[in-house]
Amino acid sequence: MTKSNDNALPEGKMPVLRMLPMPSDANVYGDVFGGWIMSQVDIAGSLPATRRANGRVATIAVNSFLFKNPVFVGDLLSFYADIVKVGNTSITVNVEVFAERNRLQAETVKVTEATLTYVATGADRKPRQLPPLTE
Repeated sequence: MTKSNDNALPEGKMPVLRMLPMPSDANVYGDVFGGWIMSQVDIAGSLPATRRANGRVATIAVNSFLFKNPVFVGDLLSFYADIVKVGNTSITVNVEVFAERNRLQAETVKVTEATLTYVATGADRKPRQLPPLTE
């Protein structure tokens, strides 16, 4: 996910998830809790992983997680997720999160980037082989 401007929304890509943090997601100063952001990143990363696995996945690792800028109540968050590696049972996904602030002034800030690994699981919740890609 390379761009010339780190704060610009990725061109030609649709976010996998968009969220608007509410006051219950923040402290008394309006700063959104890091744990809330982490849970939304996990959900966003699981979406392409679930699609590739054609079924259930479980998070097995948070390989990296970087908070680049704070998130505030009222920011519109856009989550972009791309699969970067596929193993026999695992899928690694990069997630980037952008906040649109003061939407009338169109200020966009990259707030978080993370890499997570998911494993495909069966009905028994044990790892299973990923299905082959179909064209």
